[in-house]
Amino acid sequence: MVVVVLPAYNASRTLADTYREIPLSVVDKVILVDDASNDRTVAVACELGIETHIHQRNQGYGGNQKTCYKKALELGGDIVIMLHPDYQYTPKLIPAMIDLIRSGEYDVVLGSRILGGRAVKGGMPRYKYYANRLLTMVQNIMMGQKLSEYHTGYRAFSRAVLERISWQDNSDDFVFDNQMLSQILYHDFRVAEVTCPTKYFREASSINFGRSLMYGAGCLRTALLYRLNKWNIIRSDLFKYYQS
Repeated sequence: MVVVVLPAYNASRTLADTYREIPLSVVDKVILVDDASNDRTVAVACELGIETHIHQRNQGYGGNQKTCYKKALELGGDIVIMLHPDYQYTPKLIPAMIDLIRSGEYDVVLGSRILGGRAVKGGMPRYKYYANRLLTMVQNIMMGQKLSEYHTGYRAFSRAVLERISWQDNSDDFVFDNQMLSQILYHDFRVAEVTCPTKYFREASSINFGRSLMYGAGCLRTALLYRLNKWNIIRSDLFKYYQS
């Protein structure tokens, strides 16, 4: 079963456009988790017929994803795709992401905004682009990897990944994504990247400069924990592993 999860917060203006581009012919279920939005996100989701779960209080971006993955696993999802409902990432890549995991060659697929060299042309602010490149370079060095970026919000996972890494213990904030990818790499799951064109506009979600700095610091801390654990200097619960 293929499940697409939409972690939503104030996405009423972009949700319909996102949903209508999801190739439902290859997707079995779409789930939206609303993180106490103060706009019409839930109403729009209901109008579109999307299964919706509502947080009565805001639990943060990471907290939203925790509910997404929990619900997807409960449904029996074998492949789970996390797609932002802000229409920044194109849903048209979902079939390719599914095929890469079904091939048995990969456990995780990332939609990379950096591959293809069109991120800035697609509207990514230059400060975000250069910050992304710098953080990615540092993390690749610290973690011994060669990813094009660590910060995409468009990801597909096999069920085995979600059952075995300890994403439940991750931050409820934006660094959740970075922690999760570090866990995936630490346990040697196979990761593929596909070029993903993106759109940047006023309604697309973003974080302010102050929170961006906090996110960057969290990413560097995660990379350091990864390296110290690999060297057996410390043992962090971040890298716990659940045997099947």
